[in-house]
Amino acid sequence: MPRNACAIRVENGEREQRYYAAMSVEERTGTERVLQARERYVPRGVAAPQLVVSKAWGAKIWDADGREFLDFGGGIACQNLGHGPAGVVRAIHEQADRYLHQCFMIGAYEPYIEVARRLDDLWPGEAPTKTLLVNSGAEAIENAVKIARAATKRAGVVVFDRAFHGRTNLTMAMTSKLVYKQGFGPLATDIHRAPAPYPYRGVSTDDALRGLELLFKQDVAPTDVACIVLEPVQGEGGFIPMPPEFVRALNDICDEHGILYVDDEIQAGCGRTGEMWAIEHYGIEPDILVAGKTLGGGLPLASVTGRADVMDAVHPGGLGGTFGGNPVCCAAAIAVLDELSAPGYAERAGQIAKLMRARLDDMASRHAVVGEVRGLGSMLAMELAERTPDAAKAVTSYAFAHGLILLSCGLYGNVIRLLPPLSATDEELEQGLAILDDALGDAGSG
Repeated sequence: MPRNACAIRVENGEREQRYYAAMSVEERTGTERVLQARERYVPRGVAAPQLVVSKAWGAKIWDADGREFLDFGGGIACQNLGHGPAGVVRAIHEQADRYLHQCFMIGAYEPYIEVARRLDDLWPGEAPTKTLLVNSGAEAIENAVKIARAATKRAGVVVFDRAFHGRTNLTMAMTSKLVYKQGFGPLATDIHRAPAPYPYRGVSTDDALRGLELLFKQDVAPTDVACIVLEPVQGEGGFIPMPPEFVRALNDICDEHGILYVDDEIQAGCGRTGEMWAIEHYGIEPDILVAGKTLGGGLPLASVTGRADVMDAVHPGGLGGTFGGNPVCCAAAIAVLDELSAPGYAERAGQIAKLMRARLDDMASRHAVVGEVRGLGSMLAMELAERTPDAAKAVTSYAFAHGLILLSCGLYGNVIRLLPPLSATDEELEQGLAILDDALGDAGSG
């Protein structure tokens, strides 16, 4: 049975203390050794971290030298429940004792079907749905486009400025930021980019809708568009919540022209904003919803859930993958969805959002380096005023040196995003926010 958030935090805290006490001396040393080996054996194209992880529980990580960190990054939004949630770990062990892999196309198994059933129960609307399970968010987006093209018999895909949808060939073309695709062309065709609202930088909903109208006049006819893909809160693009009037207008445009609305919830979903899905804040029922990251509880799993008639448009054999919906990942996802649906989680997300927003607004009032605080629910960020990554790097470096892991994002790399686990205590949140406050002061004085 699902347990409340307080009980889960207590259990995680007890496990955290027990496991840290059991760490060997060898486990508590070796950051320099591991990073030197990384330099030798891992390509430079993979971002080089300062952190070498040895253990992680709850809201904390210990590095290979035994240093303790508060984690406000969550493996890029993969740990909404915190590290090592007991129910998820238990489910993984139980499933691993049964079987690790079957390939769903060769032998069906209940965990896959159960994840699909639960996602149907959690669908933000009334339509009956079906679900395809895959390994990653990028793979899920690729399949959402395949399904939309099959269902509409059209090729065009509309995406938006500052979007991030993945690193595969198709999703690179859909992603906005140059660093993820420079030198990797030619990219997939029939991808069309439109403006998205960005109020802080002067792009209004009306501006964005006029840009979409122009796109339909000069680049692609709406009758040739299979789907429009939008993150309700742009993640890598800078934690920019889409204005409700823009989402409603976009949905109306889709209805008018027979375009499928694909809701990318890979980063914003799984309880991050207080609702199970961020789109629920907007009162819109999408045609397809893509989820990932936290869904697998730290294991590789993503989902494509959509109206049953849309999902069934693909011919038999047109969807699938050897490891898609791996049974161990599915067992983890069932436990994750149990925890996120448990009494107290939505309320806890609201409490975290209130606490953090108040503290961040206070910091913004005192630190001129901060341009804007924004977000939806507990998916919050600070955009720094200058359009360079320099100040954000100074903030994240100071935080790391003082025991806090922060991630930057945004087209200019000048946004500090905050993704503490929903199981973090108030004390842990306050501790991390105090370090962030000091980091902003240090960056502002530099």
